[in-house]
Amino acid sequence: MSEVIINKKPQTDLQTSDFYYDLPEERIAQHPMEKRDHSRLMVLDRESGSIEHKHFYDIIDYLREGDTLVINDSKVIPARIYGHVDGREEANIELLLLRQRDLDTWECLVKPGKRARVGMRTVYGDGALIGEVAEITDEGNRIIKFDYDREKYENIYNVLHLIGMMPLPPYITERLADNSRYQTVYANREGSAAAPTAGLHFTPELLDRIREKGVEIVPVELCVGLGTFRPVKVDKLEEHVMHTEYFSVSERSAEIINRRRAAGGRVICVGTTSTRTLESVTDEQGTVHAMSGDTGIFIYPGYKFKAVDALITNFHLPESTLIMLVSAFYDREHILEAYRTAVEEEYRFFSFGDAMFIQ
Repeated sequence: MSEVIINKKPQTDLQTSDFYYDLPEERIAQHPMEKRDHSRLMVLDRESGSIEHKHFYDIIDYLREGDTLVINDSKVIPARIYGHVDGREEANIELLLLRQRDLDTWECLVKPGKRARVGMRTVYGDGALIGEVAEITDEGNRIIKFDYDREKYENIYNVLHLIGMMPLPPYITERLADNSRYQTVYANREGSAAAPTAGLHFTPELLDRIREKGVEIVPVELCVGLGTFRPVKVDKLEEHVMHTEYFSVSERSAEIINRRRAAGGRVICVGTTSTRTLESVTDEQGTVHAMSGDTGIFIYPGYKFKAVDALITNFHLPESTLIMLVSAFYDREHILEAYRTAVEEEYRFFSFGDAMFIQ
């Protein structure tokens, strides 16, 4: 079943500025840890209000037999490509492929955007990929139809892997030596323009130990795009509109989650993208349904969670929809206090930073 999910937004007096915190620039992680699971882990207990300081490999001590660990197995594609306007090699163009409309048609961010009018053709990778602007969205993004030698490359992903670059966030200024480090070890289905970063801390060995403990690891898919990292530019939270992203939850994943939760096990989401996916497909009775489609669900304080019992997440940008979601899961005051503590304790922040477990 295909759906477009837009949640009913709770009323709140909170402003975007209520989710601001001071972060020294040196706390922004510029590169991943040498060993994925050696990042630090802050453990927050919602019942006691306690804060513990651990390492990520200690996460296994907080998981219980019967729990379900829900992961987003979407794979980041080399979605940033550089080229020029057809016939004008001096007119450089940068594209970020955000979302696949159909096999070879994508919604894209274009720089510089002003010159990208409908009908404009652009060339990438010495002609390996040709793009033509088909439409301009209400938000100013471009719908671009791509052409390439299908006999040679088979699909557009093979072209992107030859000519594209990993779309690292703008706050990461150092070049990534190994593209696999901006990919989870369980990444499986191509389509994301950014990594579901809470999953970057897992290693195959840690996942095996988690399974041996009796925890089921269940995949869902959310193709991370503009909805996840688009900044909030309004003062009132209710006025922010999330950009929709494609999601999919299989019959098998829904069945496992429902069965194990009914038996008393917790549902633990790895990251805000897994959380938004589950909350998009769960009814008011707490039953998870198999479906795929688009979700623009926006979770902020006042939202009542239906499926998620615990959350593994990174430390997020001030005033972002991600810190708002985490604040909804616990509460704003405790989360901002935890962030202040993380700054004082010299945790590493954002995509390549440390992690938090909220139980």
